[in-house]
Amino acid sequence: MKLDKIIAVRTNKTVYRDGDLAVKVFDSDFSKADILNEALNQAKIEETGLNIPKIKSVTTIDGKWAIVSEYIEGKTLARLMEENPDKFDEYLELFVDLQMKVHSMKAPELNSLKDKMDRKISQTDLDATTRYELHTRLNSMPKHNKVCHGDFNPSNIIITSDGTPYILDWSHATKGNASADVARTYLLFWLDGNIDGAKKYLDMFCKKSDTARQYVESWMPIVAASQSVKGKPEEREFLHSWVNVVDYE
Repeated sequence: MKLDKIIAVRTNKTVYRDGDLAVKVFDSDFSKADILNEALNQAKIEETGLNIPKIKSVTTIDGKWAIVSEYIEGKTLARLMEENPDKFDEYLELFVDLQMKVHSMKAPELNSLKDKMDRKISQTDLDATTRYELHTRLNSMPKHNKVCHGDFNPSNIIITSDGTPYILDWSHATKGNASADVARTYLLFWLDGNIDGAKKYLDMFCKKSDTARQYVESWMPIVAASQSVKGKPEEREFLHSWVNVVDYE
C-alpha cells in the first residue's frame, strides 16, 4: 500500500489516496475502540443504501490503525460553495435535501444520540447546576431513532463529476432526534464563521422539513455543551456562550 499522496490532514489522523482507495491512518495514541466503532458505523450506514464510500478493510500500517475505504473522486460541497458563491443557495438546498434523506433512514444498531450526549454533558467543565439543567432538558426531549450524522457540514459532502453526492465521515453517527443533528450543523456553520449561511441553512431546513425553528433552538444548549468537550480551546468560550443562550424555566 502506497502512502505518498496526502488528501486530508485532520486532528490525530491523515488520509491518503492509493489508487481507488482512501486510507485513513490514525495516530498511534488514538483510541482503538473509537477507530473500530467508526468502521462499524460506516458498515452499518452502508446497509441503509445511502451514497457513502464503502469500507474495504480495517488494518494496521507501521503499527498504526487504518480504515481503508473507496476513494470518491470529486469536489467537496464546501469547495463548490467557495468557487461559485452565486450558486450558494442552490448548493445549500442540495445540502439540506441530503441531510433530510439521512434522517429518513433507520439503522437500529447505531449508538444512541441521547446516551452519547448525556455522557458528554457529564464530561464538560460546566458547573453542577448547569449540567443538571442540561441533563434534565435532554431527558425531556422526544425520543426518535433517525440516523444522525453528527458532523454534517459541506466539507463532508463530495460531488462527483456526474453530480452524484457522497456523504463522508460517519465517525459520529448515532440514532436519535434529527433536530439535534440540525442544531449541530447550525453551530458548525457558526464555528466556520459563516453566520449568514447558518441562518439560511436553518431557515431552509425548517421550511423544507416543516420543523419549528424553536424546537431546533431548544437543542442548541445541549449540542453546544456536547461539542465543547472535544472542541478546540479557542471554540470553547463561544460554545459555552451558546449553553446559556436559552433561559431555563
